[in-house]
Amino acid sequence: MVLIGVTILAFYLLLSALSAFAVLTLWQLRPDPVTAALAGVSIAVVLGYVSFRFGTVRLLSQLDARNLTPSESPSVYRLLERLSDEMGIEPPTLKAAHFAAPNAMALDPMGRDVVVLDAALFRLLDVDEFEALLAHELAHLERKDGLVQSLVASVLQTFVGVGYLFVSPVTFFMTGVALGSAWIRGRPSEWDQTVPGRIRYHLVSLVGVFGFGFTVLIRSQSRKREFAADVRAAEVTGEPLALASALRKLERAARPQFGLSPLWVYGEVEVEDSVSDLLSTHPSTDERVERLAAMADESMTRIEVQ
Repeated sequence: MVLIGVTILAFYLLLSALSAFAVLTLWQLRPDPVTAALAGVSIAVVLGYVSFRFGTVRLLSQLDARNLTPSESPSVYRLLERLSDEMGIEPPTLKAAHFAAPNAMALDPMGRDVVVLDAALFRLLDVDEFEALLAHELAHLERKDGLVQSLVASVLQTFVGVGYLFVSPVTFFMTGVALGSAWIRGRPSEWDQTVPGRIRYHLVSLVGVFGFGFTVLIRSQSRKREFAADVRAAEVTGEPLALASALRKLERAARPQFGLSPLWVYGEVEVEDSVSDLLSTHPSTDERVERLAAMADESMTRIEVQ
């Protein structure tokens, strides 16, 4: 065990030295803070854009969705063209798929935008509800929600990565000392209980706190965009209650264990506690329905006053 401990210690000390050299080199070559920040953000945006485009294409290929043609669904395409014209966007391609629960999702791959509809929606929703649901998805495409969210996430993840880079010399050193000494003492399973192991844990946790904070920020923006898409759909269709009804039907049809993409209409079924609320990509259905009902009440009030 002594030999293993010494080998582990030497390996992590080497990693610590190499990472320290990299950090010092970057620090010596650093430009002014504004230039460095702009360069970091630019790189993160490019990487986020490439990742989003290829990731969306890969996701679309995994859905096993088939094209819905105008000749096959003329009424749906008439509805799509009218809504797209009102929103000032190019009509996306419509595809049908079979999900674990009735839903819809908007995708923005390279080329023409796509809206994927679960086949069950055509049976589950009436005309007004279907129109509201489709308008919601078009609102996501209109605002480029998927792309914006991906770019923001990429930038924030880059900052977290930089944080990990700058503490890596210390974390490698502490990991090596903790693991090496634990093996040398014949107690390898207790390495994280040593003083160096605890120091390493707190350093990683400190950076992790910032990562968690950025995650909360991203999820908060995702929920706001869901609300905005609801509002836009209600404005275009003039039927906020139709979208509220569609959301309720999707909620009833969804299985509790079913998880959804961040761009899907119905949010995850989550345990109602503060942590899950912070990390949810979607507002609760109750909150969305309440806001849509308030929009309907406000619209009726304006009509009565006039």
